[in-house]
Amino acid sequence: MIKVLIADDQELIRQSLRIVLDTKEDIQVTDVAADGQEVIRCIRKEMPDVVLMDIRMPKMDGVQCTKIIKENHPEVKIIILTTFDDDEYVYNALKFGASGYLLKGVSMDELAEAIRTVYSGRAMINPDIATKVVKLFSQMAKADYTIQVDEQQEKELTKTEWKIIEQVEYGASNKEVAGNLNLSEGTVRNYLSAILNKLGLRDRTQLAIWAVQTGVSMRKPDHI
Repeated sequence: MIKVLIADDQELIRQSLRIVLDTKEDIQVTDVAADGQEVIRCIRKEMPDVVLMDIRMPKMDGVQCTKIIKENHPEVKIIILTTFDDDEYVYNALKFGASGYLLKGVSMDELAEAIRTVYSGRAMINPDIATKVVKLFSQMAKADYTIQVDEQQEKELTKTEWKIIEQVEYGASNKEVAGNLNLSEGTVRNYLSAILNKLGLRDRTQLAIWAVQTGVSMRKPDHI
């Protein structure tokens, strides 16, 4: 069962989404929130698997809320649901770790499928927004956007941690990493947290970028 938290400042939308999603056999709406601060309180009360979140909310918007959630609970997946497709929102929400970005015009079946997709560790981006995302990453590449990690920090990585980083480089989800390395998903999450701390990286996205840019699979220590 996928536990979902719905966050939207409009009560009609919150309740409508709850009614529809609760009809899905594999989805359970655990709570609803009207603003970003309430989202944080709800998460402390009962940890959801996926947060379905409006981008523009009072007290704390969806972008800032995404940042706080991913910093404290990186395992929680976030889908940004909005009527706006502003470039800045797209960039910041994805930068802080959102797994999906959908316009509110999607059907309920499409929304349910998006929840299943991000829960499995993949990303889901509305086709109308995908072009903007590709453009943003192209601009980042042209600007030589690189992630820097100190060599001494790399030396602190263990054999298993290098193997997990290699899996991240290949784009594997936590579930896939666990299966490939014969570990539990909880153990993989703990390893990822330790890796991020050792390398001084913010999140899994930065780790993936660093791994790809530096070619981790080709340059890890010979004894590993």
